[in-house]
Amino acid sequence: MDLSSKKRIVIKVGSALLVDQGSGLRHGWLQSLSDDIAALVAAGCQVLLVSSGAIALGRSVLNLPAKALRLDESQAAASVGQIELGRAWSEALGTHDLVAGQILLTLHDTEGGAGRRTYLNARDTIERLLELAAIPVVNENDSIATSEIRYGDNDRLAARVATMVQADLLILLSDIDGLYSAPPTNNPQATLIPRVETITPEIEAMAGSAGSQLSRGGMVTKIEAAKITTQAGVDMVITSGKPNHPLKALQHGENSTLFCARPKSGGARKTWIAGQLQTAGKIFIDLGAARALGKGNSLLPAGVHDIQGDFSRGDVVQVVNTDGKIIGQGLAGYDAAEARLIMGAKSEEVVNLLGYEGRPALIHRDDMAITAQPTNSQSVEEQDHA
Repeated sequence: MDLSSKKRIVIKVGSALLVDQGSGLRHGWLQSLSDDIAALVAAGCQVLLVSSGAIALGRSVLNLPAKALRLDESQAAASVGQIELGRAWSEALGTHDLVAGQILLTLHDTEGGAGRRTYLNARDTIERLLELAAIPVVNENDSIATSEIRYGDNDRLAARVATMVQADLLILLSDIDGLYSAPPTNNPQATLIPRVETITPEIEAMAGSAGSQLSRGGMVTKIEAAKITTQAGVDMVITSGKPNHPLKALQHGENSTLFCARPKSGGARKTWIAGQLQTAGKIFIDLGAARALGKGNSLLPAGVHDIQGDFSRGDVVQVVNTDGKIIGQGLAGYDAAEARLIMGAKSEEVVNLLGYEGRPALIHRDDMAITAQPTNSQSVEEQDHA
């Protein structure tokens, strides 16, 4: 795979690649990856890292027992391990006169819970580091994160970072060299899927179910990451990170699976909306509304027939068509109670229902990110729109 044409690449590194349970940090492997990164930088590429390993490193330093850790133990291990992880990257990259900058994020820093302001602050910090020719090293802030504000996996965190900075490519360095037609450990007939143009239900089925031993912490989260990146116009690659110089190996034809990006559209605002993992509700629309959204119109109350969730104005909600398919996400123009009051109403009826002059759209087109074909119907009546 040719990486030389990419201007901005995000690379995700998992704990198992970086830390050996018996011997600790894999210094030689880390240095080989840093060599590869330096070569990309020398070729004019901006590189960001999303690196796991803090808890694993901290656990070793603190001599914590080899068992499942309590939340406070994990947070303590992360606190110590973040220093070790930052030092490791700083020293390895420093051999090539590259400067590492640490960025710690939680789910709320890139999702709806903390709001767009926090998202933009994180993005601006990363952008400034890149302008200063530093290598941002991003990790989940495990020392303070609790279950309700955790990603829980760095695949999706890496996907969110890639969309935040509008990268050209996300590379997931994994313990498997790509997506297979079936779990290769169980099925010797399984074949590698080198290229995925569209993530279909069949592709998702290849990853297994979320509750299976084979998929937990594995391919399912990688497919979810691919959905986030490709919808935002970012290519994603899964390849093996086990050998030394894994990026060089990828460039020289190492096995991999490329998930192809959809064409970019809508800019940073719609990229942010499309990439939200936490949504506050669902708005169910009729065929006419779906057709209108496909033409770039706003979603008006007349085209809505059901609403689920208890959301507030400005929250991210999903838009669902008559087939039950999520076709997009947007920022709600009304809270849920008002939205239910005016759903199905024509524009001229809204003021009487609300008792005041409201906004014409439930979701304005500038606050809407369409993530799937709204409708295949060619003979439906369009919604009433202004």
